[in-house]
Amino acid sequence: MNHTDIQLLSIQVGLPKTLGTPNASNTMDQEWTTGFFKETVLSPIWVGTTNLAGDGQADLRVHGGPDKAINVYPFEHYAFWLAELDCKELPNGAFGENFTVAGILETKACIGDIFELGDALVQISQPRQPCWKLSRRWRVQDLVARVVRTGKTGWYFRVLREGNVQAGAALALVERPYPEWTVATANNVMLHRKENYVAAQALADCPALSGSWKATLSRTTATDVAADTSARNFQ
Repeated sequence: MNHTDIQLLSIQVGLPKTLGTPNASNTMDQEWTTGFFKETVLSPIWVGTTNLAGDGQADLRVHGGPDKAINVYPFEHYAFWLAELDCKELPNGAFGENFTVAGILETKACIGDIFELGDALVQISQPRQPCWKLSRRWRVQDLVARVVRTGKTGWYFRVLREGNVQAGAALALVERPYPEWTVATANNVMLHRKENYVAAQALADCPALSGSWKATLSRTTATDVAADTSARNFQ
């Protein structure tokens, strides 16, 4: 299995910085620390197991780490967001992604997909769950909700083999062990996990899924199974 129609269009990195004004009356103007603002890198860059060289996250409780080393977003979504947000321009990296890619969407990308990219080997670990900082960056209060609702979330790579990577390189798919778990399907299961805990448990059992998603899905299913059992006993 080897597809070369998927391309890394651009690479973006940036370190956390503090912006805004303390005690501002408008929440959009208050002080915040974020690594959301990233700059394009044209030269080869080192891809490590927890980060790209020169990149960083402000809140390491929910960002970064081995399962979320690289934030990936499809370029194809940008036309939609330009119209949706009535923007004249959205540069690559506008959604905080490290890699802007073309040729693959959430409906085709699968949890566990392994790609060779430059000297590195990367694997899809989970869909991206955007946090409030995306809304803050573009001053659109419900932007996170819109991203989740549309399913245009992007995903994360874990790094199986470190190495140098450069924009313009092809992503060669070398293995697809779980074709049933597209990123789109995983997003849908997470969104409706309380209504369908059987699917939630099935996704949680996927070996390639990130630890944080496994934990969230398992907590949900354990709670719902207990509630369902209690309800049946009551009847």
